[in-house]
Amino acid sequence: MTEVISIIDTLWVLLAAILVFFMNLGFASVEAGFARAKNCVNILSKNFIVFAVSSLGFMLLGWGLMFGGDNPFVGTEHLFVLGGAALSFYNDTLTSTVPFWGKFFFQLVFCGTAATIVSGAVAERIKYLSFILFSFVLTLVIYPIVGHWIWGGGWLADLGFMDFAGDAAVHSVGGWAALAGALILGPRIGKYGPDGKPQAIPGHNMSLAVIGLFVLWLGWFGFNPGSTMSFQHPADVMHILVTTNTAAIAAVLTSTVTSWLVVGKPDLGMTVNGCLAGLVGITGSCAYVSIESSLLIGAIAGVLVVFAVGFFDSLHVDDPVGATAVHLCCGVFGTLCVGLFAQEGVTTLSTRNGLFFGGGFGLLGVQALGVLAVGAFVFVSSGLVWLALKHTVGIRVSREEELAGLDIGEHGNLAYPDFAPALPAEDLSAPEPLPAAAAPAAVPVQQAVPVEHRPAAGALTKLSIVTNQARFGRLQKTLEDLGVTGMTVTNVFGYGVQKGHEATFRGLPIEARLLPKLKVEVVVSGLPLDTVLDAVRRALYTGSIGDGKIFVYDVENVVKIRTGEQGSEALQGAE
Repeated sequence: MTEVISIIDTLWVLLAAILVFFMNLGFASVEAGFARAKNCVNILSKNFIVFAVSSLGFMLLGWGLMFGGDNPFVGTEHLFVLGGAALSFYNDTLTSTVPFWGKFFFQLVFCGTAATIVSGAVAERIKYLSFILFSFVLTLVIYPIVGHWIWGGGWLADLGFMDFAGDAAVHSVGGWAALAGALILGPRIGKYGPDGKPQAIPGHNMSLAVIGLFVLWLGWFGFNPGSTMSFQHPADVMHILVTTNTAAIAAVLTSTVTSWLVVGKPDLGMTVNGCLAGLVGITGSCAYVSIESSLLIGAIAGVLVVFAVGFFDSLHVDDPVGATAVHLCCGVFGTLCVGLFAQEGVTTLSTRNGLFFGGGFGLLGVQALGVLAVGAFVFVSSGLVWLALKHTVGIRVSREEELAGLDIGEHGNLAYPDFAPALPAEDLSAPEPLPAAAAPAAVPVQQAVPVEHRPAAGALTKLSIVTNQARFGRLQKTLEDLGVTGMTVTNVFGYGVQKGHEATFRGLPIEARLLPKLKVEVVVSGLPLDTVLDAVRRALYTGSIGDGKIFVYDVENVVKIRTGEQGSEALQGAE
């Protein structure tokens, strides 16, 4: 019978660990979707490599620091698991029915989750190497120490602190580390205007973000129920499954309604983060609260995350994906919910009552102490690591690289190849020779006279401006200040003397790489052309190759379709 129990428990932990591992795809997809196309490769690569880095750190030392003995602060015994000599020391750690490496892998994927959380908050401006180094230190030392306090027999566990699946141990750790990184890195270029107000920088692919959300939602059914690390009480597992899902669906609804009321529209990005907020909010208490309580916890988390996003924006904490709002704020909230909503007997794992069920302030006080201790330790230690990296290898890419995109600057790759790929040489046939040009007609030789383009009064002149995408905001304001009443904007690809980016795919050069550009077309009438040209040049000038060009054309006429007005009159008034 003992052997059967061990097999069942091991299979359950295996399944749950695989689901949690699959969450790496969810995080990568959500973050990539919320980022701009020019940084997509960088986001995907960070989420790819962070699991490898965290696995190495946790294997080399992290597991030992987390579970190596009952020292109140950190593990001190049998710290190194590679080699296998001391593995019997851990036979009864967490559970005795699952082999060591099964327990190790389950804890490893949790460690990787904490590191992945940081990626989104520092997206679109962090150096790739610096992120790798930070992730290694986080999973080698910082995460394991907090994990020891809570799950490894440390001082918080001795006080009765409860965190079933990791609101404090995983989500808050990732959230505090992310906050420290975002503060020290500073906001992305253009995130905050001259008046300090936040500017929208939309993600490039909401489809990818929603796919990532559903992957994470699925993974959470391993994250929370799997933390039982046993299937000996199926009712407990099913209860946790339903509290997890109930909190998620409640948060989806309340975040949607809240964003509808606050923003004026049911913002999809807020709904995505709302669902994640509900899942995070229930993580710490999923085994300790009733289904009814999970509904309320999720509903509050959905409201909280909408206001948390605005709160961090008001503090100029630039978090492209909302990781601090989701994982930090809702992780703290979920930790406190144990002290509020815990109900003895809802599962065999729930042995104490929270404040709302007659337990007084005892458990809530311990939970609050844990929140403060974890926050102080992780924020300070992570901040020191970020500062050390800043003053050694540097943590932020150059301004030029940030504007052009980290995909090219950090990786030399592109997530979305342009419409003019290089063809293999064997596919290219020699072009047909052009017919000989006809001899030009003879014209009398005249003295060269310099010609200036001076449109007559009332004339219509079209400007076609091809420039860097990052300069559009300044160009738009300049044209509006001049009184230009309309424009047409097109995303285009092309290159001039700079010959495009140097990019590679699987180590091979992409020879015909075009640069992403913006083409802005306006028709000007009643304004001195030289004044307009000078203003546009001033708005776009950086002194670097790639500032762009202005093409000037005469326009014969303009007809407004709605009214039939022509010429200058057609350019005036609302369309």
